[in-house]
Amino acid sequence: MNDEEATMSISAAMVKELREKSGAGMMDCKTALTETNGDIEAAIDWLRKKGIAKADKKAGRTAAEGLIGAASDANSAVVVEVNSETDFVARNDAFQALVSNIATVALGTDGSLDAVAAAAYPTGGKSVADTVKDAIGTIGENLTLRRAAKLSVSNGAVATYIHNAVTDGLGKLGVLVAIETTGNADAARAFARQVAMHVAATNPMALSEAEVDASAVTREKEIFSDQARQSGKPENIIEKMVEGRMRKFFEEVVLLKQAFVINPDLTVEKALAEAEKEIGAPAKITGFVRLALGEGVEREESDFAAEVAAAVKK
Repeated sequence: MNDEEATMSISAAMVKELREKSGAGMMDCKTALTETNGDIEAAIDWLRKKGIAKADKKAGRTAAEGLIGAASDANSAVVVEVNSETDFVARNDAFQALVSNIATVALGTDGSLDAVAAAAYPTGGKSVADTVKDAIGTIGENLTLRRAAKLSVSNGAVATYIHNAVTDGLGKLGVLVAIETTGNADAARAFARQVAMHVAATNPMALSEAEVDASAVTREKEIFSDQARQSGKPENIIEKMVEGRMRKFFEEVVLLKQAFVINPDLTVEKALAEAEKEIGAPAKITGFVRLALGEGVEREESDFAAEVAAAVKK
């Protein structure tokens, strides 16, 4: 059978069946069926043999699904984001193990993306980056180690929170909150976890007013000033109006100034002061990290049926 005859005999249903069985991409499935004269089982073997070699060819596809993974030890914690193309793969046990292991490995690094990628993966004798590349071939989708972050304290605790966890330490949204204190670490961690839940819900822009991006502050001031001037009031009154609106802005976007979700009668800052009674010593929130899966990634919309049809026609 020549290539043209093989191509003509491959149906959309065969391509779909192979994709479901192998998890490989649509065009890879079509190629595998062409190479094996439409034999599904032989095509699966062909894909397994060629998977790693084909990994780079999948790198152009959008990976905006996946999982956020978190790991922690006594004085530090990390979150990592590993993207896949589909949520189906994110529910795969092998992919979940990959993300969990990467998070554990990240604990032994400074938390930078380059350091995590270069670190040794627990099995296989390869780096994290090479292990992810290998997984592209075996799982059949483009996978990306996209982000990593780490928080550490000299004394105190760093809490982790995974919102709607699919399993321990894995989900679609991950938060870290660090508290420095010489008091009871368990009490500090318990409060830090409450703050992490708050951060998941409110998505603050910064920890303190001083840390809010200067361009964002300038933009808000300009908007508020223009709005105030439309009232026709004198400049000294306009200045006070802007000051009031900026206070409200900071209350909305600064973690320490926000109303605490768990007790809205208190700001996070005041809730921390109350928590010091349990902690037994002064405490300070020194940082937070919030990673939401796929934020900032432009997603490509696709029609599965059309994709199958297009793959068979080519």
